[in-house]
Amino acid sequence: MHDIITEFDIVVRMFLGFVAGGIIGFERSSRRQVAGLRTHILIALGSDCLMLLSIWLPQVYLKGSDPGRIAAQVVSGIGFLGAGAILRLGNNVKGLTTAASLWLVAAIGMAIGAGMYIAAIAAEALGLFSLMVLGVVERRIFPEIKSKLLEVQYNHSAEPDTEAALEILKNFGIEHHSINVKVAEKKGETTSVHLLVSIPETVDIPTFARSLKSSGDISRVQIKENI
Repeated sequence: MHDIITEFDIVVRMFLGFVAGGIIGFERSSRRQVAGLRTHILIALGSDCLMLLSIWLPQVYLKGSDPGRIAAQVVSGIGFLGAGAILRLGNNVKGLTTAASLWLVAAIGMAIGAGMYIAAIAAEALGLFSLMVLGVVERRIFPEIKSKLLEVQYNHSAEPDTEAALEILKNFGIEHHSINVKVAEKKGETTSVHLLVSIPETVDIPTFARSLKSSGDISRVQIKENI
């Protein structure tokens, strides 16, 4: 690395920033995330460019000034883009990993802009390992739990005995947070039970529904999104 940054250094570092952002962005796009290939490339290029500007200005125009002032604003400013990638869907929050990847490519872009190639490569490799390999491991050890609305329809109009249904939920590792029993008030109506539940993604839904139906005089089991 030269003591004085040249136009050739700038071109090389910008290209490397483009590649670094594109690699992580491709992984995010493959998972249909809000911020994908182009977003990550632009963030890596932008932070790379600002880091280069931070070095170039003191070198050419402002002798003795602090080259870290512009770079410091990138660190705080990237938070706004990260917040835009976070979505709240009912009781679920999505996009935290993508927000973190945006923050990471900004740091990688700054490292490349500063000529810290080894640090940038290490961060890129560890970032991809976390997103691709650890993501699979994490889902196996800690399966995703989704919040759902479970509706159980009974064939009769009397108040049901919910103990058997709750025992089925427990056997399948499903946790219930609230239960609302709606007893039929008019002739021809049937009793229904509404539960707010947390269902691990490893649960076989058809098998669970069949087990629930066989536990009592149940005509229908319906699982809805909790919005």
